[in-house]
Amino acid sequence: MAKKPRSYKPVSGFDLPRYAGIPTFMRLPHVPLDEVEDVQIGLIGVPWDGGTTNRAGARHGPRQIRDLSTLVRNVHHVSGIRPFDLANCADLGDTPVNPIDLQDTIGRIEAFYGKVHAAGILPLSAGGDHLASLPILRAIARTQPVGMVHFDAHTDTNDRYFGEHKLTHGTPFRRAIEEGLLDPRRTVQIGIRGSLYTSHDMDWGLEQGIRVITIEEFYDLGVEAVIQEARRVVGDGPTYVSFDVDGLDPVYAPGTGTPEIGGFTTHEAQRMIRGLRGVNLVGGDVVEVAPPFDPSGATALVGATMMYEILCLLSEVVAKS
Repeated sequence: MAKKPRSYKPVSGFDLPRYAGIPTFMRLPHVPLDEVEDVQIGLIGVPWDGGTTNRAGARHGPRQIRDLSTLVRNVHHVSGIRPFDLANCADLGDTPVNPIDLQDTIGRIEAFYGKVHAAGILPLSAGGDHLASLPILRAIARTQPVGMVHFDAHTDTNDRYFGEHKLTHGTPFRRAIEEGLLDPRRTVQIGIRGSLYTSHDMDWGLEQGIRVITIEEFYDLGVEAVIQEARRVVGDGPTYVSFDVDGLDPVYAPGTGTPEIGGFTTHEAQRMIRGLRGVNLVGGDVVEVAPPFDPSGATALVGATMMYEILCLLSEVVAKS
């Protein structure tokens, strides 16, 4: 007799108040990585900010995002998507990290996501600083490069920092392109702004073929045109979504390490993510939530909500597979 697949559902707010119980991502069951049978989407924390070059604190992001994600309910209010009915979702816990060794941490993160990928699970992650995207991509894009929709104030395609240090939260996508993990011609960056170190900071990425939409172009084009441009760039191939909360104006997300004024709004961000419905997504992350700079939890709520927006899209990918 065939074994009945497990079904994973969040705890209902009608059974236990949302402020009660042990916090997990969106009140989903916590499933250890060695027990992930039947899990289709894994929500994962990366509690590490060893790549940060400005204000540290994003290592505390996953814990506070979990807490604020208890406010998430079952049905998307616009699309009507019911992600927890479409896919088996679970909190897979946090990746192992070494807070005093950057290289060791990157290896640990890559190994963790390698197991997630081998199990056929789509990863949705909460950082942590943006360097965490590099070992995630190493795990899921080793055999085939992916495209990317990248929401951020910064391109994160710098080469090095303080001499020869090539691994920081400002360099992950340069390294990913160099390693053949990320297809620059299928990569679009949205919301780029802020002062630069030199007038040539963005040249390398543009030369590789990255489509960079500065915040000025974003507002000139409008949300719907930006969505269409993003979809044109990534096409039908496998695509990753990376959302840095500093892409938002800091009035909406003050709890982050490198804020830049003049960003898009939370509503505009939600509309852009929703506009990716139907894209061939293979995972996503929300990074740079730094609770020490916003103890109110508002930025963590933004992070949890953007994760939910991405989760809804991933759940439809699973349902169609």
